[in-house]
Amino acid sequence: MTYNQTIEYLFTKLPMFSRIGSAAFKKDLTNIKILCDHLGNPERQFKSIHIGGTNGKGSTSHMLASVLQTAGYKTGLYTSPHLYDFRERIKIDGQLVPEDFVIAFVEQIKPLVDDVQPSFFEITVAMAFSYFAQQKVDVAVIEVGLGGRLDSTNIIHPEVSVITNIGWDHMNILGDTLKQIAIEKAGIIKPATSVVIGEKNKTTSPVFQQIAANQKAPIFYSQDRYAVYSYKLQVSTLEVTVADLSNGLETTYITDLPGIYQTKNICTVLQTIEVLREKGFAINTDSIHSGLQNVQKITGLGGRWEVLKQKPTVVLEVAHNEDGLQQMIAHLKALSFHQLHLIYGMVKDKEADKVLKLLPKEAQYYFTQAHIPRALPAAELKEVASNYGLQGNTYEHVNTALHAALQTAKEDDLIIVCGSIFLVAEVDKHAL
Repeated sequence: MTYNQTIEYLFTKLPMFSRIGSAAFKKDLTNIKILCDHLGNPERQFKSIHIGGTNGKGSTSHMLASVLQTAGYKTGLYTSPHLYDFRERIKIDGQLVPEDFVIAFVEQIKPLVDDVQPSFFEITVAMAFSYFAQQKVDVAVIEVGLGGRLDSTNIIHPEVSVITNIGWDHMNILGDTLKQIAIEKAGIIKPATSVVIGEKNKTTSPVFQQIAANQKAPIFYSQDRYAVYSYKLQVSTLEVTVADLSNGLETTYITDLPGIYQTKNICTVLQTIEVLREKGFAINTDSIHSGLQNVQKITGLGGRWEVLKQKPTVVLEVAHNEDGLQQMIAHLKALSFHQLHLIYGMVKDKEADKVLKLLPKEAQYYFTQAHIPRALPAAELKEVASNYGLQGNTYEHVNTALHAALQTAKEDDLIIVCGSIFLVAEVDKHAL
C-alpha cells in the first residue's frame, strides 16, 4: 500500500473514536497486550512518563518532551488526537514518524487485525511503542487517550505517572461523578511508582491518596510545592513567576503557549521534573527555561491558544469541555479587545447544556460543525444555544464561518475557533 492507502485503511477499516464515539472504546487491555506480545513487547524497551487527566495533559506532555529534548535526551512523544497529520501522534525529538514506518508497521500488523479486531487507537499505540523501541529513545512521554485504567497506553511501567486534573468529560464512559472519573484516571498509578497530581481537590484527592497508598506509590501534589506568584499575558507568550514553597525562591518562566491555564501546567511540569531528577535524570535550569520557552517550535504543538494572525486577532483553541472552557473564559477576561467572535462547533456526546451556559452572551456566534459523524449539526447547536441567549448564524464549514467572521470583524476584534479539536483541525491556516 501507499502511505495514503495505509492511512485510509487505518481511518476507515478500524473503529475510530473521533468518528463513532464510545463504540470504538475497548473496555479492557486484552487487544493491546496481544498486539504488543506479537511485536515483542516494545513497551518494555524504553523508559516512559505517563500523563493523564481531563484537561492539560496534551500541553503538559509537550512541555515535558520539550524540556527533556532540550536537556539532551532522545525523546519520544505519543499524543492524541492529531490536528492535521496522523503522524503528529508519534514523534521523536519533534520529528514526525516517517511515512515508510507507518506503511511497514500496518503491513506487519494486518494479519492480526481480522483475528484481534483492534480499534484505531489500539493500533496507533502499538505503532508508537514499536517505533520508540526501534529507534531506542532515551525516554518517551506517553499521553493517555481516554480515562486511564482501561486506556491502551496503560500497559507501560513508567518512571513517573502524572494526573493533571479531574473534570467533567466523557461521563458516558468514565462515570457521572468526579469520584468515579478520578478512579478511572488514577488507574495509571503503578506499584511503587511516583505519581504527580496537578490539582488538589477535596473530592478527588482522597481517591488518589487511597489508590497511591494501595500501590505503595509516592504521591506529590504540585500545589504543595509550587505556587503561581504572578503572570503577564502577551499575544503569543505567557510570563509566569512561580514560587518554590520549599525554599521561598521565585523564578520567572516564559512559554510560547500563552493560555492562562498553562500556569497550572507549568507547576505540574516543574514537580514532575523534580521527581525525574530524583530518579537520575540530568535536567538543568537552563533546559527547563529553554524547553518551556520553545514548546511549539520544538514539538510542533498547535491549537492551544494558537494565534494565527492579528488585526483582527484569530485564535485556535481546542478547549471543548466544561473545565477547559472555564479556563478559556478566564483567559478572555485578561485580554483587551472590542468585539468577540466565536466560531463554535461541538460533538454530540458532550453535554451541550453544561458548556453553552458558560459562554459569553455578548459574543457574536458562528455555529458550524466538523465533518465527522460525531459532530453535532450546526442547526441543532444553534437551536440549543439560543436557550442560553447565544445568537448567530450557521455555516456548513468552519472555513466559511471564519471567512464570514473576518469580513465582519474590526482590527481590534478577537476571533476564536473552539469547541472541538476536530473543528480546529479543519481550519485552513493558509487561507488567512
